[in-house]
Amino acid sequence: MLSIQSTAQLTGARVSGDFWDLDELINAIYKITGDENKYYDYQGARFRILSVCYNLRQATRGEHQLEFVSNGLNKSVLTQHGLIFPNKNVYFATEVLWPELIFTAIALNDFIRLHQELIDSSDWNMDIAAVRKFQSAVAECLEQELKEEEYLVFIRMLHTKSPLTFRYATQYVDILNLEYIQLDLEARKARLASFALRLMLEDDEYVALKSQLMKAAITTKKALHEIEITAKYPETILW
Repeated sequence: MLSIQSTAQLTGARVSGDFWDLDELINAIYKITGDENKYYDYQGARFRILSVCYNLRQATRGEHQLEFVSNGLNKSVLTQHGLIFPNKNVYFATEVLWPELIFTAIALNDFIRLHQELIDSSDWNMDIAAVRKFQSAVAECLEQELKEEEYLVFIRMLHTKSPLTFRYATQYVDILNLEYIQLDLEARKARLASFALRLMLEDDEYVALKSQLMKAAITTKKALHEIEITAKYPETILW
């Protein structure tokens, strides 16, 4: 079963599941986000989502963390069936910074809408169901960390603002990631809600950043999301 739990220092959340849980999610996200040329105005958000997918794929190859989770088998069942079998399954896991994870969950809303409008409007689409399951797990984990009123404001905004990532300057996610990493545990607890809202509000800081990036994009003839900013992540992150 796909699981998302906050890390000890609230730096981010650990996404974990067995190989097939993560493989299903990765493949569903690739199908929902589609061809970059088809959703040109969402390129930045698409590449950002796929970078999280890449980490999940690395996890399925055992390049991150392993967890051992009870599979429900007990001595009685094993004896009944004459089996010798481990009573735990291997789960693969990776950590994702909270601003990055929240942005991923938000951005997927736009791609689900686009997929329904342009590809498949069926209520029974399995790829959308898999992505919704991931979003629900993120939301459930986030709800545990926020005050009730903070969570309700976040959910209300999520449902009323659409599209959220149209021509989005995804470099802002790096800025929030780095700012969030610098906080201590108590500050993270106090300000996680504000970081979640800043991903949707397009505040003055975001508007100023996007304006600078747009000028650079025009000058260099590059796409908005291709403009690099100075964003040096620490070599070691205390999760």
